Amino acid sequence: MQTPNGILPVDKPAGWTSFDVLAKLRGALGTRKLGHSGTLDPMATGVLAVFIGKATAAADRQLDHDKTYEATLRLGLRTDTGDVTGETLETAPVTVGAQELCAVLPQFRGDRMQLPPMYSAVKINGQPLYKAARKGQTVERTPRPITIYDIEYLGSPAQDEYTIRVACSKGTYIRVLAEEIGDTLGVPATLSALRRTQAGVFSLEQCHTLPEILAAAECGELAANDWVLPIETVFAPLPALHVNEGVKAHLLNGCPTSHYKAADGRYRVYEESGAFLGLAGVEDGVLKVEKLFCERG
Repeated sequence: MQTPNGILPVDKPAGWTSFDVLAKLRGALGTRKLGHSGTLDPMATGVLAVFIGKATAAADRQLDHDKTYEATLRLGLRTDTGDVTGETLETAPVTVGAQELCAVLPQFRGDRMQLPPMYSAVKINGQPLYKAARKGQTVERTPRPITIYDIEYLGSPAQDEYTIRVACSKGTYIRVLAEEIGDTLGVPATLSALRRTQAGVFSLEQCHTLPEILAAAECGELAANDWVLPIETVFAPLPALHVNEGVKAHLLNGCPTSHYKAADGRYRVYEESGAFLGLAGVEDGVLKVEKLFCERG
């Protein structure tokens, strides 16, 4: 099977780390050049965009890093990890319900500062926080700015459990948000379930499960069924710019092109045949390549 270059939206299963997913896909896709965008906790499921081959260079250049989650809060319980997989730190009677929860949710919308949890991949002095947490250590952390664009109540799947939908910026920890909501309600709270339904431009509807992907790869149908999306998918909001062979040659050689008739800005660049070349910018009439995603030869 020829190794594809593109983005494969995966519906991550529960109990797997994001790294586990990449490790499983390396053999199936025939490449070690894989990356992902937006780590999911082992307990969490949902959208995990896997970047393959040349697409790995696009992961950090995405225009949209916002996320949407469906999270189930369990009231009356606090754990060391912020979810039900951790050790119990506190239990308490639950004296509030859906009405009280709905009343406090609006105050979490907007720009906020959030303290990263100890069980996270955030690095302090070069060490991931979760490694210190596993040793029973607590590291001083600095709150970070996040934005909650929207938050709404979806229902109660079980006693003392309530599901909410959260649309938020990159870097938002839903486990911490659950604890903050509990603090506002006056009861401990933790996550009992988390599902990511949107990650940047990728939605759950575009995702396939690992068994589906592995079966398609084994049968050689992965490329044919269009599950691997083009690299330029993550740059869709940028305007397209089509260039002739002469300008293409300049871009491939890294040479700026003067007197280019295009407005200043950032572009998705295509050759005359329609093949995607990469990203380039125009400044004061000068076209200059930013990143190529094609073969220079």
